[in-house]
Amino acid sequence: QVQLVESGGGLVQAGGSLRLSCAASGRTFSTYNLGWFRQVPGKECEFVAAISGRSRTTYYADSVKSRFTISRDNAENTVYLQMNSLKPEDTAVYYCAARPNNGISTTVGGYAYWGQGAQVTVSS
Repeated sequence: QVQLVESGGGLVQAGGSLRLSCAASGRTFSTYNLGWFRQVPGKECEFVAAISGRSRTTYYADSVKSRFTISRDNAENTVYLQMNSLKPEDTAVYYCAARPNNGISTTVGGYAYWGQGAQVTVSS
């Protein structure tokens, strides 16, 4: 079992940057593929980015490609989401999620473990 705790959310002006962190419990962190999702009230949870266990593979939603970067530090049991050139439409609650090492998934149902979420607000 994996427990995930996000941090680093906040308020930023359009064009600014934020870095989200997600700390995980457990001794088998490197065996999990990790993802970031986001949700706006009244809308479905949306895939943002994913990374494989050894960081060999990353995948991004078209809406964030070239602006966001997912990375992980297996020694620190932490996954990061660096968000640059933020836009007001990036405003959402951001969730990190983990799945056993069966390949990257872009769907909510593909992940077994979820954090509590971190609010990101981008003002225009």
